[in-house]
Parts: sequence; C-alpha cells; structure tokens
Amino acid sequence: MTNHDEAAAVRPLTLAWVSRHLEVGERIVRTEALHGGITAEMWRLTIGTRDGGTRDLVLRSFVDPFSVGHAEDWLTREAGALALLTGTGVPAPGLVAVDPTAAHCEYPSLLMTHLAGRTVLDDEGLETRVPLLARQLVAIHALRPAERPREYVALTTADTVVVPKGADAAAWAAAIDVIRRPAPPYEGRFLHRDFQPGNVLFDVPPRPAGARITGVVDWAATSWGPADLDVAHCSTNLALLHGPAWGLRFAEAYEEAGGVLAAAASERLYWQVRDGLACSEEVQQVAQPWREAGRTELTTRAVEERLDAYVTALMDALG
Repeated sequence: MTNHDEAAAVRPLTLAWVSRHLEVGERIVRTEALHGGITAEMWRLTIGTRDGGTRDLVLRSFVDPFSVGHAEDWLTREAGALALLTGTGVPAPGLVAVDPTAAHCEYPSLLMTHLAGRTVLDDEGLETRVPLLARQLVAIHALRPAERPREYVALTTADTVVVPKGADAAAWAAAIDVIRRPAPPYEGRFLHRDFQPGNVLFDVPPRPAGARITGVVDWAATSWGPADLDVAHCSTNLALLHGPAWGLRFAEAYEEAGGVLAAAASERLYWQVRDGLACSEEVQQVAQPWREAGRTELTTRAVEERLDAYVTALMDALG
C-alpha cells in the first residue's frame, strides 16, 4: 500500500475497519491525504478491485479534542443525511460505514463513496458558478424527508461577536443590535447548514461556461430551519472569497433559481447579519484552508477587511 502523505498516515485500526467494509477480494492499495478541511482529517483511499481495476472511497476522521467531543453527533447526523439523500438527485456521497464513537477505529470516522470533481475557489468563472450554486441549494431546500433533521442551532450572540480591528464601528454596532432581536418566524426547510464553495465539487472544462456541479459534501451539520440561513452562509463565504458584491449577489441568484426567502427585508437582514457576525469568531480558521488551496492572498487580515466591508454593505443596503 502506498501512502502519499509523509506527515501522517491512516491509522492501523482504522485501516482494518475500512478493509472489513470492502467487497470480497478488494484491498486498499493507496492512501492520499485530502487538504482544505477545517474540522477533520480527510483521506482518499484507492481500492483495488477483484477485476484488476480500482475505485476510490473517502475517509473522514475527527482527531482534535474539540471535534472528537462532537463527533458522535456530527457523524450520526451525516450518516443519516447521506442515507436520506440516496436517490434524491442531490449529488451527495453514498454512505459505506460509520463508527461515530470510535468503537473500532482510533478516532470517530465515516467512510463514503468518492465523487468526481473538485472544489473551485478562484475568481475566474464565478459568474457561471454562482447560478449553479443557487440552483443546487434550491434543490436541497426542496427535499421533504419523512424524518426531519434536528432544528438548526445558531451559537453566535451579540456578546460573542469579534469586531475586526479598524472596522466600521457604527455599522458593526448596528449589526450587533440586529441579532439582539428574536429570530423572525420562518417556514422550515431541509438545510445543508454549511453550503459554500468549499463543500461543492465542480467539473470545470476548458471553457468555464460549461462548468457543472458533480457533488455536495460535508453533511455533518444538516438541520431544519429557514432557507435564508443557508443562503446567508453561502453569501458570507462568497463575500470573503470574492468580495462583498458577490455576497450580496447570491440571494438574488437564489431567488432567480426559484428559491423563496423571507418576504420582509428586515427579516432577510437578520439572517444575513447573523451569519456574517458568526464568521467574525472564526476568521483565522476559515482563511487557512483557503490559503492552503491556493488563495495565498487571503490572509486573516485580508479576510477580516472583506468581512467588515460585507457587514457594512449589508447595513448600508438597509438604508
């Protein structure tokens, strides 16, 4: 077996667990670390098949103490979501096996099928990808599972927001006041809860206009809640990756794709601001995988400045 990451390797108990979930006559022939995730170690496992060919699986393991403490919940929810998504037309991985309590592996782990495509975080071709992202999110929100996932959780409070250095103090104070209010009423939808470019796989041919989505990954936070919350989360990520104007554009693209958002501007603002302010607490964690993926200009400071510009733009749009 070939290991293509000298810094770490898939651990022995985990490899044995994976092997028990392969078809008769199959074996692991190659492991490759996948980079760009924030909360888990990700590996692509190449499986040698009985006919001499290969197929790929993906292994996700939670290893840091904070993630291990939440892994049973996260992995149980993700496994349930992947099972639910089978046959829906939403391009999600197929569940192979899950060990949410590390009963068999060194760390809590999930094994799933590998999807073709790659994440695309570049500015080039964005005008084509944003409508695709919007249409995909509308399709996710259209799902009506027989058993709803748990209600969404929003941990950010007015007291936990981290105002960036040099930020527009008046705009941030006004934004923080927005989330002091009770959440607006909403019609519940099936939420991905971390839908953003880093969790969407694309096939991008030489002509970017021919791009298409091949997969949506990381379903560990699947929830039931307002469509506005998923839209706001993707908007924040687009604003930080590509500039505030793209964050503002995504809600329009979602509606153009047939999605329905809160009717009142003040209600939409609540969810947009809530997600933008939530990002203030984890700018460093968000920016690091983007730099590792090639966006080296997105330093923590650069992302803070974009977040400030986005929050200010949201409050300006309110008038």
